[in-house]
Amino acid sequence: MIYQGNAITVARGVEGGGDDIARLTLDLKDESVNKLSSAVIEELGQAVEAIRAEQGLAGLLIASAKEVFIVGADITEFHGMFEQGGESLSAMLERVHGIFNAIEDLPFPTVTAINGLALGGGCELALTTDFRVMAESAKIGLPETQLGILPGWGGCVRLPRLIGADNAVEWIAGGKDNRAAAALEMGAVDAVVPQAELEAAALDLLARAHDGELDYRERRAQKQAPLALGPIEQMMAFETAKGYVAGKAGPHYPAPVEAIKVIQKGAGESRERAQAIESQAFAKLAMSEVAFNLVGLFLNDQLVKKKGSRHERQARPIKQAAVLGAGIMGGGIAYQSAAKGTPILMKDIKDEAIELGLKEARKLFAKQVERGKLSSEAMAERLTNIRPTLSYGDFEHVDLVVEAVVENPKVKDAVLTEVEGQVGESTILTSNTSTISITRLAENLKRPENFCGMHFFNPVHRMPLVEVIRGEKTSDAAVAATVAYARAMGKTPIVVNDCPGFLVNRVLFPYFGGFSQLVAQGADFRHVDKVMERFGWPMGPAYLLDVVGMDTAVHAGEVMAEGFPERMAGMGGEGDRSVIQVMVDHDRLGQKNAKGFYAYEEDRKGKPKKVEDEAAIDLVKGVATSHREFSDEEIIARMMVPLCLEAVRCLEDDIVASPAEADMALIYGIGFPPFRGGALRYIDAMGLSAFVEQADRLAEELGPLYAPTERLREMAAAGERFYPAPSRA
Repeated sequence: MIYQGNAITVARGVEGGGDDIARLTLDLKDESVNKLSSAVIEELGQAVEAIRAEQGLAGLLIASAKEVFIVGADITEFHGMFEQGGESLSAMLERVHGIFNAIEDLPFPTVTAINGLALGGGCELALTTDFRVMAESAKIGLPETQLGILPGWGGCVRLPRLIGADNAVEWIAGGKDNRAAAALEMGAVDAVVPQAELEAAALDLLARAHDGELDYRERRAQKQAPLALGPIEQMMAFETAKGYVAGKAGPHYPAPVEAIKVIQKGAGESRERAQAIESQAFAKLAMSEVAFNLVGLFLNDQLVKKKGSRHERQARPIKQAAVLGAGIMGGGIAYQSAAKGTPILMKDIKDEAIELGLKEARKLFAKQVERGKLSSEAMAERLTNIRPTLSYGDFEHVDLVVEAVVENPKVKDAVLTEVEGQVGESTILTSNTSTISITRLAENLKRPENFCGMHFFNPVHRMPLVEVIRGEKTSDAAVAATVAYARAMGKTPIVVNDCPGFLVNRVLFPYFGGFSQLVAQGADFRHVDKVMERFGWPMGPAYLLDVVGMDTAVHAGEVMAEGFPERMAGMGGEGDRSVIQVMVDHDRLGQKNAKGFYAYEEDRKGKPKKVEDEAAIDLVKGVATSHREFSDEEIIARMMVPLCLEAVRCLEDDIVASPAEADMALIYGIGFPPFRGGALRYIDAMGLSAFVEQADRLAEELGPLYAPTERLREMAAAGERFYPAPSRA
């Protein structure tokens, strides 16, 4: 044994490769995957020193004993690492570059066998060796820009020299995983083989290099030399890419464009100088608020996934599902279930509704075919997973039912009690309701323990969130089964407790209340939209209301007002009627009838495109009871404070179990700006004391919708946060 650590071993002699081949094996103890934590990096440095000191070696094979190669750096360390500042980050990067360069400079050929995911630092480690072999099922990529940073361990230096600047920009700025075939085509790897042949193929490359058939020294020279691009080629490659990527990423996500600049600046430099440019840019991005929040978002997502996985392990599998109520929503649910492999019955009482649901599913499958994600044969096969029906004939074999009829408690109650008599005793019933109490809907059920909410967001195929709502009598088994089904559909389920609006709509409607009050005091709704879109929302509040539907918003607002009268009754503004109600009164329902705050025309792809409408502008002006000019800062405060306060109340009321789940639900459910981390992380960033002071000032003028809770005041006074402060250890 050349080296033995907790995550890395280096042994001499590989079966089929001779005694002069060293095998560096990554196998992090007590973990399901390999990660490059600071401790593992330290081991890697020691292992490389041991390899360099070993006499008589003719080659090195780097491989993994786990199902993945390396998923990347240990992201749980990032917040603490970033908090230590630029000098500490630079020292860390210099240390890793030294280790990786030492691998690249070994006096014999080297190869990496990539058996599974090789992401981030795992990809960068693989790039240090002379050759790379991938299993057919493996994936490789550099996703760092999705965390607000860039590849900092040589990825911006080695990858462009290996696959060309254009391809490297696409990989790094896009941050996506790449399949083995694509990696081979671009030249990122040298061979793609079945999993069982991976090590033999890697050893074959070493043997051919040792025999002189493959020139490994030339490979190294290519990776270490300046990028082979003339000045005009560089300008065309990089300047065009920066413009395109900046347009796609938007102003709040600087990492993709910064990565292109790093590749460009380092293109004509030596390896070490290019790595220094990369390190400097990495440290700058790592200390930004965007990177901090996007890393926090990743960690929150991991927590949500772990909770979902625990529920899944406790649930019996859902082999047959059913949806009650066809149409657009039912068709979307049926499509999502069928597309992910769970057969589903789609029941309605009308043939035309069934046809509408099937049309929606067929349309969504056809789009997958158009994009090359699905073959026509696969589409036909998956469509057979949807069985339309007008009767309950096969419902005795259904494991889980999604009720998706109109948002009316009497209709839902009738449908649920009817279907309960048609299914087995263990069948789980769920309601796709956005506002109606799950406890109330369970009142007439014989088995309320088998019932919970399953709130999908529209459009179903695009929105990742599903709220799983626990009623007073809902069993753990019902929640677990519903979570498992949502995950099988490719969704992110978050379990919440029952209350008016549940979590997402309860938090959203104070935001709409803030908007209505602004309009009532004379704010231009178009200006408010622009301010909130610049803040980071995918659409401003007026545009969002048009998408939601004005009648839907009025109904949900009435539910909120009834549930929380002390702060949500009359939150529509200073007049007798809110601007949303006025829109309904004038039959301006939003996109559903092509007129709301904006008018809507079809674009070239048949999608609704908003245009200004003088009739709407005049109508909104008529709602205003006063006329004031509002600064951008005032608009942001008046929109964000009530939303954030309601998120705080949901946490305090135990509607949601953790800050992480609350923030993820808002990001996945209503498009809260991801780079801001979520409502509770937004408060943390401002500081609880500063947030409470701002809310108090607004509450004096605008009332209880803006009033902080007593618990929030206590937290502010004690210097507490919703998330733990980063450890500088």
